Amino acid sequence: MLDKFGRIKLGHFPTPIEFLKNISEDLDGPEIYIKRDDCTGLASGGNKTRKLEFLMSDVLQNNVNLVVTVGAVQSNHARQTAAACAILGIKCLIILEQRLEKAPDSYMKSGNVFLNKLFGAEILFCPKDLNVDEYAKKIIQEKEKGNIKCYFIPVGGSNYIGELGYIECIREIVEYDKNKIFTHIILASGSGGTHSGSIVGKKYYDYKAKILGISVKDNKLNQENKVYNLVQSACKFISCPVPDRGDVIVFDDYVGEGYGVPTEGMKKALKIMAQREAILLDPVYSGKAFDGLLDLIRKNYFDKSDKILFIHTGGSFSLPAYEWAF
Repeated sequence: MLDKFGRIKLGHFPTPIEFLKNISEDLDGPEIYIKRDDCTGLASGGNKTRKLEFLMSDVLQNNVNLVVTVGAVQSNHARQTAAACAILGIKCLIILEQRLEKAPDSYMKSGNVFLNKLFGAEILFCPKDLNVDEYAKKIIQEKEKGNIKCYFIPVGGSNYIGELGYIECIREIVEYDKNKIFTHIILASGSGGTHSGSIVGKKYYDYKAKILGISVKDNKLNQENKVYNLVQSACKFISCPVPDRGDVIVFDDYVGEGYGVPTEGMKKALKIMAQREAILLDPVYSGKAFDGLLDLIRKNYFDKSDKILFIHTGGSFSLPAYEWAF
């Protein structure tokens, strides 16, 4: 168990698991269930709540003055980090990276950007010709020269501490799935912490469901390597046997032109979920991941007898910033 690791309460757990009755019947394939990690509670929910419960505990133990993190303009991680800092009374600096070449003004100011400001975070935009992590290091060095002790949280909160959140998520799934009905778990694979933490949790709790990641950023090889590196670091941290490299499975057919760039498949998947189940996905992560799941079902990747659990990682607050794409 993870009780020995520092953790603070920020969310509502366990999150519910629901049967997607209408979509399952429409597809006439395997049964599809959804893990509602959009309902975790912190700043209206999302997968980063799980990571931040462990990361912010480490922040408090280090007695820092400023939390610094990075993300894309409509980063859900940035929103939830800003909210966690607000609850704990710690200043937050968010450095945003513009990854869309032609983004309307609404994309740059609404959605999560507006919420970051509402939570009291300071926002900087990384110059387009600079690497966002290198730019963050430069800003942190400048802050620390002024005797401001900083704590850097990587993109997506994806490191060996943040991964603990999804090891814990697998524990919730194991406790729910006492009859071991789920054959597959499907999730979006971006910065890698949700995917890697889930794989470590599968090993830690000896859970048999196959975990499939739908990449929203990198090609298959790069994404799998990134996830497996995170898997190894988390296993070392919690003293868990390292899963096989073959346990990291990524599909990269649904990325489109790049991270955060809308695809036709994402838009269709998002509308199907909204109009058939009244659940809002997001355009960057869960929308593309659900597009991947629907496509794999149509291509008969799964058996009709399979039972699939889709992890909804949240992020619907970015939808207004993507109205132009629909």
